[in-house]
Amino acid sequence: MAKADAWGAPGGKAFAHRETRSDGLAGNARLIAEPAYRRLLAAEPLLRRSIPALIITFLIVIAALRVLSLMNERDDVERNAKAILTLAAGQLASSLATTSDTVPGAVQDLLETTSRQGAMGRSHVLVITDSAFKIVAVTPRSMPWQGHLLDGLVEGGQPLFMFGDRAGVMEVNIGGQDWYAAVSLANGRKGAAAALVPQDAVFDAWRKTVSLNVTLFVLTASVLIIILYAYFGQAARAQAADRIYLEAHQRIDMALVRGRCGLWDWDMVRGKMYWSRSMYDMLGYKPCDTMLSFGEVDEIIHPEDGDLFQLANRIVAREIDHIDQVFRMRHADGQWVWMRARAQVIDPEAPEIQLIGIAVDVTEQRHLALRSEAADLRLRTAIENINESFVLWDSAQRLIMCNSKYQQDNGLSDRDVMPGTARAVLEERMLAFASERRLAHTSGLQGGATFERQLADGRWLQVNELKTRDGGIVSVGSDITQIKLHQEKLVDSERRLMATIHDLSLARRAEEERSRELVDLNRKYMKETERAEAANRAKSEFLANMSHELRTPLNAIIGFSELMEQGLFGPLGSERYEEYATDINSSGKYLLGVINDILDMSKIEAGQFSLDQEQIDLGPLISETVRVVSLQAAQKAITVETRIADALTLFADRRAIKQIVINLLSNAVKFTGQGGHISVRARNTSGALVLTIEDNGCGIPKDALGKLGRPFEQVQNQFSKSHAGSGLGLAISRSLAELQGGALKIRSTEGVGTIVSVRIPVKKAAPAIKVAA
Repeated sequence: MAKADAWGAPGGKAFAHRETRSDGLAGNARLIAEPAYRRLLAAEPLLRRSIPALIITFLIVIAALRVLSLMNERDDVERNAKAILTLAAGQLASSLATTSDTVPGAVQDLLETTSRQGAMGRSHVLVITDSAFKIVAVTPRSMPWQGHLLDGLVEGGQPLFMFGDRAGVMEVNIGGQDWYAAVSLANGRKGAAAALVPQDAVFDAWRKTVSLNVTLFVLTASVLIIILYAYFGQAARAQAADRIYLEAHQRIDMALVRGRCGLWDWDMVRGKMYWSRSMYDMLGYKPCDTMLSFGEVDEIIHPEDGDLFQLANRIVAREIDHIDQVFRMRHADGQWVWMRARAQVIDPEAPEIQLIGIAVDVTEQRHLALRSEAADLRLRTAIENINESFVLWDSAQRLIMCNSKYQQDNGLSDRDVMPGTARAVLEERMLAFASERRLAHTSGLQGGATFERQLADGRWLQVNELKTRDGGIVSVGSDITQIKLHQEKLVDSERRLMATIHDLSLARRAEEERSRELVDLNRKYMKETERAEAANRAKSEFLANMSHELRTPLNAIIGFSELMEQGLFGPLGSERYEEYATDINSSGKYLLGVINDILDMSKIEAGQFSLDQEQIDLGPLISETVRVVSLQAAQKAITVETRIADALTLFADRRAIKQIVINLLSNAVKFTGQGGHISVRARNTSGALVLTIEDNGCGIPKDALGKLGRPFEQVQNQFSKSHAGSGLGLAISRSLAELQGGALKIRSTEGVGTIVSVRIPVKKAAPAIKVAA
């Protein structure tokens, strides 16, 4: 307490003085902290709001005054211009009345003299006319007016020509332009003098003045608006800065309270100390505005944590200029609070030493450190007592700790495993491994590794290495000698088992291959069986269909032949025998056609049909085939229409093309009813001939379209049963088209008609298409 009294002795007056000065500084700080703009705006808010209105009013007043001034100036310009015109016209008329010389040169001199005396510009025009107002002289600017009637040139100026000077100066129109004009009559209306000037010339200077004034006004208004914007912008920024300042102070106060941190100010000369409110809150004392004495602070500091007086002496002696210490201070409830105080001398060169610093409550950190030390001790004990070897490396591959098991396994002494030893150095001191291999890391963690090592004494270790969060490595080695022995036995058993499994796999694979071969053979057999059955059915159906076609004409031939042989109806020359002979002839021809179709189809299927390709003109060929079937079509009143492009040629077999057309036309006539219509079209499209035959006959059912064109198959329905035929026409036509590189397509709607299209390439076909007979 003696030291406390000694340090606090000068504290009476000094402390009072310090409090007075502090209050004064606080007041000044508040005064300075308050922004100037806020005082201005708080003092005169009305002025701040009225500044924009005052500026706008000022601009409006300036604009109104200038507009009035310019309008007055315009009136003055107009009056002056009219006065000059009136004087010029009157002077020119007076000069004409007093002179008797009418020579053109003299009159022209008179105009020039009047123009000079009247101070007229180049835009002014002076005119002298006769009694009919015909222009006899004019200033050089308007020489084209010479000889014209002035009242014809001037529009809207009739009072000028009637009253002269009494009409004054009028606004007229000349050539679509506005002018000022004045006319003065002379010599009892025997002549007239006129003075004119364009309004654009009169007001040209005034317009320039107006433009200049508008520009100056706009610039002035822009500058004022920019100044106004800058004023409000600066005011807004000042408000924002003040708001940020206040918010920062609030955040600092909040941070000090939440972070259990306090500010303190130590006046070494006067032995007084200032604490912030957060310091009182940390220690549980009631905050006060007065400064604390040195003795009051020293009383609540733990005596074992340092001597505050000795520290103060060192600062006063200027041995140190900062403080960074941890000590305990008594809380209001009697417990000790660990504090870390950090401070710095404000000005080491000043005669009065003053420290400003912070104090942080580190009680939790101290307790945590103690708990960490206890936990570290327990951890080291546990690591030392485990059966596995353990070692921990830091991020720089330096040793942190290891257990005695690790030392035994690697032949290391206590002197070798000093903390901080580099891993490379330590590995050089280890006993050499008999073998080592790296295994796949099963944990899936990045940076980990697993090794199997056989030591020099024959034991096996499995070492697992894992990365720590700080970049270090922890390594744990387990003795797996017994596991390796069992593993060798298992490997032996597994090898024998794998050999047995391999043999079984070979046998199963061979059995599977034989099964697949049997399945393939069965599939091929089924396909061939189906194909044979289909061919057998097709032939059976064909024979069933052809039996009627062959039996009917043969019966007719045999029956009529027997009748003719027996002569039942008289001699062979009778009319009945001639009819039978006709039937015999038609039946024989029909039978011959059926046999020819069968033979042609057989040749095509056997590959014995030869093509003799040549250049064919398609028009005559189609016309010839149409004539062949025209007799059949005429019997049923069927019209056949042909539309064939001119000069349509192709390189193909003439006989095959003709047979295709005849077969298709015959089918169309056969299945088209009485009075039907058949259309034949041929055109060249994309290098190929497209022949289309369309009829409006009975049509073909959808389910029968797939059978058309197949050899030895006929479509039987209520329409086709009544028409005799072998059914090979379409099949022969399709085959002939395909032999020449073409194709045949059929579209049909039952009851509507059928469209058959044949597409054959126009160019010469490849030689491979020909088949030797």
